[in-house]
Amino acid sequence: MKHSTTIDPLRGRIQSPLSRRDMLLSSGMGLGALGLSSVLADDSGLNGSAAGPHFGGKAKRVIQFFLNGGPSHVDTFDPKPALQKYAGQRLGETLTTERKTGAAFPSPFQFQRYGESGIEVSELFSKTAEHIDDIAVIRSMYAQVPNHEPSLMLMNCGDSVQTRPSAGAWVLYGLGAENKNLPGFIAMCPGGLPIKDAENWQSAFLPGSFQGTHIDTQHTQLSRLIENIEHPQISTPDQKRQLELLAKWNRQHQTPRLDQRLESRIQSYELAFRMQTEASDAFDIASETQHTRERYGDTVHGRQTLIARRLAERGVRYIQLWHGAGQPWDNHENIADNHRKLAGEIDQPIAALLSDLKSRGMLDETLVVWGGEFGRTPTVELTGAGASKLGRDHNHYGFSVWMAGGGIKGGTVYGSTDEFGFKAEENPTSVHDLHATMLYALGLDHEKLTYRYSGRDFRLTDVHGNVLHDILA
Repeated sequence: MKHSTTIDPLRGRIQSPLSRRDMLLSSGMGLGALGLSSVLADDSGLNGSAAGPHFGGKAKRVIQFFLNGGPSHVDTFDPKPALQKYAGQRLGETLTTERKTGAAFPSPFQFQRYGESGIEVSELFSKTAEHIDDIAVIRSMYAQVPNHEPSLMLMNCGDSVQTRPSAGAWVLYGLGAENKNLPGFIAMCPGGLPIKDAENWQSAFLPGSFQGTHIDTQHTQLSRLIENIEHPQISTPDQKRQLELLAKWNRQHQTPRLDQRLESRIQSYELAFRMQTEASDAFDIASETQHTRERYGDTVHGRQTLIARRLAERGVRYIQLWHGAGQPWDNHENIADNHRKLAGEIDQPIAALLSDLKSRGMLDETLVVWGGEFGRTPTVELTGAGASKLGRDHNHYGFSVWMAGGGIKGGTVYGSTDEFGFKAEENPTSVHDLHATMLYALGLDHEKLTYRYSGRDFRLTDVHGNVLHDILA
């Protein structure tokens, strides 16, 4: 913004710059500022309103299972019989990874064909595999570096280095919230936070109202799930009067400033108040039948996934289901036991969710996404002394992600890695391609979903990304 300057007649010095906004405030009894306020209030970026869909997308919402730490594709959705053939043998020149690896390490898990499509899936996800005809498996994903932090930022925010809004924030910016009494973007992670903490669901330069709300689903009591959901001393009517007074003062303070951060804060106070009744119902699974609770499982992941379905029913736009604090899927050692344990925690809940969404007529409108920040090496990881750790190192050259539901062609395999599973070979698919396809399923053109910041139009996919039309219904 350009500024004009004035001279102090007494001291002869230049006073503080007078901005255009200050000029509008001091001219014509401030009527110019009122006009500016009304113009900017219509800007979708200022008040947190939606930019709007670009066309009729089939999906209305996203439920994303994020297996933080990096699940092994060659042990889950990308079978590699060549690893058994060359077990214990060096594979010649291999790609550089973060740690030292050795010989070919065949999967300790059996693969089997499922559904009419006959797609092979590991025994680790045998219950999920019963829905394979509704699933499109992308076996040719690739990231940029073999490190958790930048790969998490790339997968969640579209950029591994710069601070950018998360995919959930972009979706909420594009489509808005369906339910004004619940956050439009919720990230559930039992036991704490993943690596990079809340940056994974940040709004960055988008209005703060688009940021994800973290819920620690290790708790079962509502007061622990959502802290301070109820005021211990003040009644609801008194809270409402307090909030109205606070909003009045904030609006008065905001008028000459037009600060979107304050607008986001006002909205967060109002949302917190409205959540007291709606959130109590959404997060309380006691109203579900015993049969339903048993299908999901009486576990933290069973409860978390059932809550996700309840949130989807109530119009929450983007729901992330993290596996747990830190990076639980980062199995550098003893991958047979560790992956079996982790998959056992979520296979049944995922299958129950897909069944539930389908039976309720919601699957066609819900985009379900599964994956981590990268995959793992087909070669075994070694200790410093060169001994096998029976685990796998990070592998960003090739890994798998799958999608199901709204706008996705089920029973589909897209792309492939090489015969050992090291690198994406057929139809290499970038994270930007994945994001572009997710947005397309929601009726959003990734090249048009932009936000102007610091003189530049930004988007989730930056200047990259191609929609994977082959996996769209």
